[in-house]
Amino acid sequence: MIYLDSAATTLQKPPAVAAAAAGAIRGMTTPGRGGHRWAMAAARTAFDCRELAAELFGVHDPDQVVFTFNATHALNLAIRSLVRPGDTVVISGWEHNAVTRPLHAIGDVTVKTAAGPLFDREAALAAFARLIGPEVSAVITTHVSNVFGFVLPVEDIAALCRARGVPLIVDASQSAGCLPVSLEGWGAAFVAMPGHKGLYGPQGTGLLLCAAQTRPLLCGGTGSLSLQQEMPDFLPDRLEAGTHNMPGIAGLLEGLRFVRERGPERIRAREDALLDQMAAGLARLEGAEVFRAPDPSAQAGVLSFRVAGRDCEELGQALSERGVAVRAGLHCAPLAHRSAGTLDTGTVRASVSAFTARTDVQRFLQEMGRLL
Repeated sequence: MIYLDSAATTLQKPPAVAAAAAGAIRGMTTPGRGGHRWAMAAARTAFDCRELAAELFGVHDPDQVVFTFNATHALNLAIRSLVRPGDTVVISGWEHNAVTRPLHAIGDVTVKTAAGPLFDREAALAAFARLIGPEVSAVITTHVSNVFGFVLPVEDIAALCRARGVPLIVDASQSAGCLPVSLEGWGAAFVAMPGHKGLYGPQGTGLLLCAAQTRPLLCGGTGSLSLQQEMPDFLPDRLEAGTHNMPGIAGLLEGLRFVRERGPERIRAREDALLDQMAAGLARLEGAEVFRAPDPSAQAGVLSFRVAGRDCEELGQALSERGVAVRAGLHCAPLAHRSAGTLDTGTVRASVSAFTARTDVQRFLQEMGRLL
């Protein structure tokens, strides 16, 4: 099987990830739940993971790195910490349902969308500048669109938020591991990311980088301040109720080590070359509409396309039957499709990782040629 669905989950992992997860099942319990060697091994691994994440993502104190189940969990924590009924929030036109649905669930939230043409970073920044006024309680933006790979100008959006005194939440689901991400450099309130995509960790892992006051979603045991009934007022305990996913955290630590050793810049450069190869090949196919940024720096990791007269989901299924894994449809991001004008059809999305080979892309293009 040729795997081109890394924007959902990176299937190929460094071998050390699975080994570490298996080792944790055999040799770790939970941090803070005992002084014996198995609990202490878990505590060391959890701290090492926080420390390395802090190093990679511009966090001053490793305790500001909170473990979550995924980026959706992290975004819910961030959004619930900042947004209340009656508030006004500005979001980009490229947000995932992991942002829009929590805002809808809070209720009575005015959501303003900073819309603009696909791959136009100047227009995106101008839209945020128009909408961020004194009534805005928070700004939320994805760093990279999960549908089109559009790299938004997060550094400039962050500077705008700092100048206007508005807290910023960044969804780094598609950027962590291949683009620079910095909680302190951006001055963001929160940065959310999954462990199972560009960080090459196991599913069921994620990180929330915190620089603002937090509000728990779950309450329960933390291994600290057990006499009091309120959740602790310090991180990470305040947001980490219950037993930790130590196999996931141990695997994530190895994924982070892989990213540090390989280097996000090197990973990005390799992925860009694969996207160039893919876009050029698809453009030669009759009826194919390829969503490739004119400036390659405005796109990362993901390439969407559609074919005139062909249903995207049927095309995705046909590729699967021919041994090529892609994703087709709306990708849990109808707002992004509405912004790009593809809501009626969706797209077929091919996405790459550090383990994707040029021969994988070549095989994909050959199968596309046979289908069309």
